[in-house]
Amino acid sequence: MNETLVTVVGNAATGVEFRETATGPMARFRFAVTPRRWDREKQHWADGHTSFYTVWAWRTLASNLAGSVSVGEPLLVHGRLKVREEERDGQRRTFVDIEAVAVGHDLTRGTAAFRRVVRAEPSLTAGPARGGGDPGGGPARGEGDAEERTAPSRRSREQATELAAVS
Repeated sequence: MNETLVTVVGNAATGVEFRETATGPMARFRFAVTPRRWDREKQHWADGHTSFYTVWAWRTLASNLAGSVSVGEPLLVHGRLKVREEERDGQRRTFVDIEAVAVGHDLTRGTAAFRRVVRAEPSLTAGPARGGGDPGGGPARGEGDAEERTAPSRRSREQATELAAVS
């Protein structure tokens, strides 16, 4: 399937609206992107027209956004661009959405401290063969193979590498 992947740099224009849905957590917020250009004649930076996007996130990303992003914070958003048209009050309107794959703070404009979120394995999907000290059937703390324990950080590095390659 052909998808348009974009990486945009801007600011959170609204707070994150978080909801638990039947298919899992969902979050959305409005994102403002304003291009800046150097005006040679006036010898100063000039702001262009601000574009607004609705950023949608699902599952773990949605949960982490709700606890990490506030209005006005500088962010980078990487995801699938979706353009939709709707008719409201007799007028045709165009909306531009981004289904986020990754979101992070823009470190050119400040600092951030990363905190890894540790999530328990769902007990409904854990099989009896996994055993261990966890009542849900997962491995006890410190058990499990190294691949299993390092998978989240490897995935994060892969996403960061992908994000850097696109920008």
